[in-house]
Amino acid sequence: MTRENPPRETISIPNEVDLPRLLDFYDLQDAEHTGIHEFYDNLRNGELTTTTCDDCGAVHFPPRIVCPECLSDDLSYTSLPHEGTLHSFTEVRGTAAIGMTDDTPFVAGVVDLGDVRLSARVDDASHEDLAIGDPVQLKIVDIDGPTDQDRVFYRFVPVED
Repeated sequence: MTRENPPRETISIPNEVDLPRLLDFYDLQDAEHTGIHEFYDNLRNGELTTTTCDDCGAVHFPPRIVCPECLSDDLSYTSLPHEGTLHSFTEVRGTAAIGMTDDTPFVAGVVDLGDVRLSARVDDASHEDLAIGDPVQLKIVDIDGPTDQDRVFYRFVPVED
């Protein structure tokens, strides 16, 4: 029995690949794509908010569509402070998420806002500039691409003396 060689071809791999939508770090923020679109609408308007359960009073971050404490879907949005304290932090130096590799190094931290603690990038500072307990304030960033939506996200910056 004679075996023929299977067909073979050469393909090219691009040097750069556009960020696939599936790997985009930032959510699609309209009512069609997320149940927490009001959070993004509020943020777009300069207000940091989260959800509070109207049945048991639990405050959640990130915002929820169902209370993880009592399973109620009776939630409302409540404002969060725009200033908090740095609870912990680290500097991302080597690798970062796809689409963020040009940003390294950057600081990621946990910010204490009283009722909630949330993780966020801390801009305008290096690891050496910060200490646990430092005051930080909200910074809203507009996200450019890869969709046609006007998207926003939150970060924090050190409070200037």
